Amino acid sequence: MEHRGPERGPSFTRYAGPMVEVVGDSARGDDFALVRLSVDGDGIVAADAPGLGRPLPGLTLLEAAAVGGETLAVDALANALAQVFRAEAHPERVAVAMSGGVDSAVALLRAGRHAVGVTLRLWMDPAGPDTERACCSPSAVIAARETCHGLGIPHVTLDLRDEFRRAIVGPFVRGYARGETPNPCIACNGSFRFAELLAFAKRAGAARLATGHYARIVRHRGRLLLARAADELKDQSYMLARLDPRFLDRLWFPLGDQTKDETRAEAERAGLAAAGRPESQEACFLAGDDYRVFLARHGLAAARGPIVDEEGRELGAHDGFWRFTPGQRRGLGVAAAEPLYAVRTEAETNTVVVGPREALATTTVSARGRLYADVQRVDAKLRYRSPPLAATVERSDGGFTLELDEPAYGVAPGQAAVLYEDGVVVGAGLVS
Repeated sequence: MEHRGPERGPSFTRYAGPMVEVVGDSARGDDFALVRLSVDGDGIVAADAPGLGRPLPGLTLLEAAAVGGETLAVDALANALAQVFRAEAHPERVAVAMSGGVDSAVALLRAGRHAVGVTLRLWMDPAGPDTERACCSPSAVIAARETCHGLGIPHVTLDLRDEFRRAIVGPFVRGYARGETPNPCIACNGSFRFAELLAFAKRAGAARLATGHYARIVRHRGRLLLARAADELKDQSYMLARLDPRFLDRLWFPLGDQTKDETRAEAERAGLAAAGRPESQEACFLAGDDYRVFLARHGLAAARGPIVDEEGRELGAHDGFWRFTPGQRRGLGVAAAEPLYAVRTEAETNTVVVGPREALATTTVSARGRLYADVQRVDAKLRYRSPPLAATVERSDGGFTLELDEPAYGVAPGQAAVLYEDGVVVGAGLVS
């Protein structure tokens, strides 16, 4: 039977005086495990927990989170602990966000013996073709826990599938329905994921939160700001750019000054199984699927509409405006004497407007967001994989406006605009 990983089944919290009882379970095929704990404060006073490596009564919740045993039993224990987990504050404790991959494993090594690992179990489309490479898959949760337990470090799993679907997946689908090109990873890292992780770090009594992201935190213009990583190929400052700078004094990116190759070598020297784990996917909830296929499964119906040029002349037809993004050339299905690109989509009329590459050019970009510093000249990055463009920036109501020195091509509403000064993130927003 294929193991489905930690499953949050029927569970409850019951208060009887100062005592709290929690139940967690886990299933794999016909196999089932259940753990019942009686908790007083941050200690376990009684437990019905077969299949674990040691008795739980007398342990703190933190100590119990480091107990191993049979996989299903440990899954059930994790599901029970997540409901009540807390620990007394310790100045050397670091909460480490664990994905099951090599980057978070090395971040854990750097965090020291007082670390506590935490993995977010997030929703993924069960119909996707590749659920195993996602950072929040069942197998990734187990790999993250095994990495922690192998080092004698506690690990906690937070099941946030429902919350993630409401906060990230739903807006992603609705954004495409409005004719936008949303970036769910920006939304997840800039708000949802780090909000949950920082809240956990506080409950765990940790002084700070570490992750395996490739980015740095520097002091710039009198305050802490996010900055590019030393490894330009792995730099993730764009994806993290909407993080509120007020949180940065509680964050630590221990890999920001090294390359990915150095990270893998460090993991290999430490004998970590994660050293050979492949890269996780972007937009993890797609589970390896094309976003158009995902959107079709989740509410955006095929609807025949026109493909027109900028003068409104009909050149062809399509099956849904949301299948096209500005700058797209392939898949238009329109024959012309010159290459044509999707210039924009019009959700209200289900229309795709196409034109030559010059029609994509723009030198003015407005965004909803924030400037983190009082700057006038910036390098603006408008796509994750595109090079930054020099620009003048001016604050506006609810955001900022960019005047680019050179035209950008294919800028689309919903994409992230991230502003840099000397490699430091000084502003971020969503193109409006």
